[in-house]
Amino acid sequence: MKVILYSANGDKKEEISLPEIFNAKIREDLALKYFEAEKFSLRQSYSSFSEAGKRHSASGTISHRRHEWKGHYGKGISRVPRKTMHRRGINFYWVGAEVSNARGGRSAHPPKGIYRERKINKKEKAGAISSGFAATINKDYLARRYSSIKDINAISAVIESFPIKTKEVILAMKKIFGDNFEKVFRVKSVRAGKGKMRTRKYKSNAGLLVVIGKDERVKFSGLDIKKISELRMRDLYPLGRLALYTQKALGEMKNDT
Repeated sequence: MKVILYSANGDKKEEISLPEIFNAKIREDLALKYFEAEKFSLRQSYSSFSEAGKRHSASGTISHRRHEWKGHYGKGISRVPRKTMHRRGINFYWVGAEVSNARGGRSAHPPKGIYRERKINKKEKAGAISSGFAATINKDYLARRYSSIKDINAISAVIESFPIKTKEVILAMKKIFGDNFEKVFRVKSVRAGKGKMRTRKYKSNAGLLVVIGKDERVKFSGLDIKKISELRMRDLYPLGRLALYTQKALGEMKNDT
């Protein structure tokens, strides 16, 4: 398949052929499987301290046998494990401890920090990544993901080298993407509704994915800039991500395939 090669200024230069990976069959099932497996592998494990709430001298239940030291016989209290705060003779002042319904006790069902890994084969991984790249130039998948895209024919693009200055980047993106320029940069906004009170005050769009070569150095806060070695399935999923490739990145992809 051929796409337009743009200069660093955003001017059209010529048509070039894409690597073979962009002609791969798009497998939505493999893409979803790899996305889920990657999501669980990148998950930050968390759990409570294994001894939290269990470091008291109140293990076991309290005895209700007669004539037993520290026994509860005749006290009219339950067998909840208790720790002794103070005593006067044989009269003890106890406080419930250890159990989950006591203050300072253990959690009932805390997170254990142990998660089962979701497995996926190497060939399935390769097929999922190929599907992700192929979907970036597929008009049907682009239209499905970006319902407000106006000119679907002006999506797939390769740039000779990514500009450095902010003014040059904005000018080049306007020339390359035209009416779809509003989809290029990441926009952060305040969420409407009660989500603002539930740790998700802000929401943002994904923005443009810029794939660069390993020797290129690009820094720009409004775009999602990744080297090929840094790309993950979550960068390409849902399928049909708006992407811009540099010429060096395509050269590396050709060498890998």
